Amino acid sequence: MVLASASLARLAVLRGAGIDPVVRVSGVDEDAVAAALPDAKPAELVTALAKAKADAVATDIAAEHPDAVVVGCDSMLHIGGELVGKPGCTDAASQHWQAMAGGTGALLTGHVVVRLDQGIRTAIASGAQSTVIRFGTPSAEEIAAYVDTGEPLGVAGGFTLDGRGGWFVDAIDGDPSSVIGISLPLTRRLLAEVGVSVVSLWS
Repeated sequence: MVLASASLARLAVLRGAGIDPVVRVSGVDEDAVAAALPDAKPAELVTALAKAKADAVATDIAAEHPDAVVVGCDSMLHIGGELVGKPGCTDAASQHWQAMAGGTGALLTGHVVVRLDQGIRTAIASGAQSTVIRFGTPSAEEIAAYVDTGEPLGVAGGFTLDGRGGWFVDAIDGDPSSVIGISLPLTRRLLAEVGVSVVSLWS
């Protein structure tokens, strides 16, 4: 398996579940992909971003890893009628948390699996997973302290479930691995669609 992502959280989920993938970062301009799809529904957008990453990496690694499955993912938080990606800066993260506190959102993760046989793409499968997040109501001091850790700046929606952000998530309805970054159940089904059993990838 080749993971088309720089996400350490996705890598940790896969390793914890028995797969130690090769990691390749796509370098895809996510803003450009999103700008080209102004009317896309949230699930369509995250899946298109995942596909762009998987396609780019599949092209790059075809010679080096001619027999592989490439997995691309992208996540965003849908809350208040808006899609929220990575805040990127402390001001944006603080504003996101002030808006999210006490609310409910849907963490959407798009997944695309590309199968290579002898360097040739022989199959592709895609899907999206939505998990409802019920946020707690941290105090202003707690939000400031969380933002100061830097953790929320580089993650979808500005929160984590498996890190310090977990203190401020009251509940989820759905797949926890998807919230961390890669849905194990969905990935297993997509692998099966391209003819690969997940157990064959276990290390």
